[in-house]
Amino acid sequence: MPYEWTSPPGATDAPRAELQLWPYRSLPRRGMVIFIGITVALVSLPLLAVVGSPVLWGLLPFIVAAIAGLWWAIERSYSDGSVLETLLVWPDRVTLTRRNPRGPRQDWEANPYWVEVCLHEDGGPVETYITLRGAGREVEIGAFLTPEERKALYPELRRAMTRNPV
Repeated sequence: MPYEWTSPPGATDAPRAELQLWPYRSLPRRGMVIFIGITVALVSLPLLAVVGSPVLWGLLPFIVAAIAGLWWAIERSYSDGSVLETLLVWPDRVTLTRRNPRGPRQDWEANPYWVEVCLHEDGGPVETYITLRGAGREVEIGAFLTPEERKALYPELRRAMTRNPV
């Protein structure tokens, strides 16, 4: 799952629970390099027929531009997927921080006693989405998760919000 709960060591000022969420990566960096290498090899194979002729130099810029465009698109996808959400739960407050790839950092804070965890099955921007309501605001958490992952996260969030202070 592209999220992880951690319980920091027993320091007095440490949160009692920490949740980090990130988008799923179906193509790791190593896989991207292999994919680009295979693409270069497959595109270069037909060029063997025109090696030594001026046609090669006519085709080469377009092939290089296509490979560079593919590389750029995958890199852009990686940068767009660098979202990180961190939920920290203390006995007296809850904070949610979202670090956007090309935008400002977004923060939300509330008292966990008054925070309501809501699962919206339909009628929202995505299927089965989770919101936290408190301190006069409602914020979405884990928008990039799949509906199944959000359904699995919902009871865990409710449990973290209702747990008695340790």
